[in-house]
Amino acid sequence: MRDDSFYAAIGGHDTFVRLVDEFYRGVAADPVLRPMYPEEDLGPAARRMTMFLEQYWGGPSTYSEERGHPRLRMRHQPFKVNPDARDRWLTHMRAAVDALDLAPLHRAQLWDYLERAAHSLINTFED
Repeated sequence: MRDDSFYAAIGGHDTFVRLVDEFYRGVAADPVLRPMYPEEDLGPAARRMTMFLEQYWGGPSTYSEERGHPRLRMRHQPFKVNPDARDRWLTHMRAAVDALDLAPLHRAQLWDYLERAAHSLINTFED
């Protein structure tokens, strides 16, 4: 991990855990998104997302060490990711980002990435 990374600048591991925990609180109650997580406990999904985001933003490379290349589109292919699912995902992620109380520049950087990622994962326009 680099000391000058975005990961370090926003508070490292604890910040990403807070982000992901807040996000999954919303997902847990969402009737469209919750069924996309087959595990009864959202803990494993939260751990994977935390590791992925940490690695993407300059933190530990645990995600790749444990799971290989992220291959986000491939990993999401089994699920129906339509515009409604994307919008719900973004709603819960927006609440999670806002809960962090990041500096405006950091919030904008993080949100820009998350929004682009969500749009890129749409794989159907069917309901």
